[in-house]
Amino acid sequence: MRGLDNGERAALVISECQNGMTNPDYASNGGLAAQAAERGIIERIAVLAAACRRAGVPVVYCTFVPRADFATTTANCLLLGSLRKKGAVCEGRPEAEIHPLLAPEPGDFVIRRQHGLSVFHGTELEPTLRALGIQTVILAGVSTNIAIPGSSLEAVNHGFTVVIPEDCTAGAWPEAHEFQVTHTLPLLATVTTSEAIRGALGVPAGTGA
Repeated sequence: MRGLDNGERAALVISECQNGMTNPDYASNGGLAAQAAERGIIERIAVLAAACRRAGVPVVYCTFVPRADFATTTANCLLLGSLRKKGAVCEGRPEAEIHPLLAPEPGDFVIRRQHGLSVFHGTELEPTLRALGIQTVILAGVSTNIAIPGSSLEAVNHGFTVVIPEDCTAGAWPEAHEFQVTHTLPLLATVTTSEAIRGALGVPAGTGA
């Protein structure tokens, strides 16, 4: 598996698995949350994260948490404008919290951003990965519409190799997800399954949790 086949130091980077994006009980973006729930990505990411911890692979949560007044979040595109207008996913609101089924554990990393649409923008993610000696980013979460391809592109630009467990990702609608994982993401990353990644890390199915 390219990116995990030569002893590369890897990290699991989990994108925006917050209540407002992935939990139907809180989300205002019903399509994305419904797809995340239907595909069961939160449960699969939890299993993959446990396997990564077992294998000594760092687990990094990347979240979008604007200030409560959105003062540092510019509405310079439709998506950010919509998030700002709804005002739900921001500091102090339950929508901004990480999904309760995917709570970070001691030793994990949580990196927040207040603006932008990818995990690298304006954050300490790159220096954190560099300090940990990371070569390969295992990228999971949402969404395959925007954040996953955008973050993959930035990871490649920063010199990292990307591995994407397709069954640990979701888009706002099935057709968009299918297009991205079939046509766009394979140009940037190794698109595979969480089971295959567990195998590559030496943590077989049933032993990750």
